[in-house]
Amino acid sequence: MKRVSIVDYGMGNLFSVSRALEHCGATPVLVSTPAEIESAQHLVLPGVGAFADGMAGLRGLHLIEPLQRYAASQRPFLGICLGMQMMMDWSLEFGRHEGLGIIAGGVIPLPPRDMAGALHKVPLIGWSSLEIPPQRNGWDGTILRATRPGTAAYFVHSFMAAPDDKADLLANTDYGGVKVCAAVSRGQISGCQFHPEKSGEVGLGILKSFLAG
Repeated sequence: MKRVSIVDYGMGNLFSVSRALEHCGATPVLVSTPAEIESAQHLVLPGVGAFADGMAGLRGLHLIEPLQRYAASQRPFLGICLGMQMMMDWSLEFGRHEGLGIIAGGVIPLPPRDMAGALHKVPLIGWSSLEIPPQRNGWDGTILRATRPGTAAYFVHSFMAAPDDKADLLANTDYGGVKVCAAVSRGQISGCQFHPEKSGEVGLGILKSFLAG
């Protein structure tokens, strides 16, 4: 069974992520030290909560530089929800805060109004469809390679990633006519704003594609 290291810094949905990976045939292991990050072969950075608190948790365990080195090594690396957001350079959640700087760009609030100008609910909670961005030909070679465009995944968030390079934008979702970043990808580095561990068979398929990387 493939061993998958899950970063435990006090803010992840660890049980659900571990169970989903087990269902996919992997052996999940919780890691929280620099040495464990350095030796990982598949690494998952989960997260639920505020950006600044998440970064503080990583900083307190001295995991910032090990995570950056791991990303540079091009071993399979998956960020989930807050974990994906922390891969970015910065966030504007409750002030400006520095991120891991793995994917160029920032994290900004979800727009409070739809394209027609009407107020819509924030946070985005529930099932929303995954779309291929205009600049992409498809999802071949990515964690979404087995996912059909238009398939729904489960989201819970109030802020969204905004990659500087559109080539890093893997998937969008539509929120009242506003295109919201649903996933990012660069080489072996991937991030999901949605929760694959809460997205049923679709999410399990995405995790299986990650494990195959």
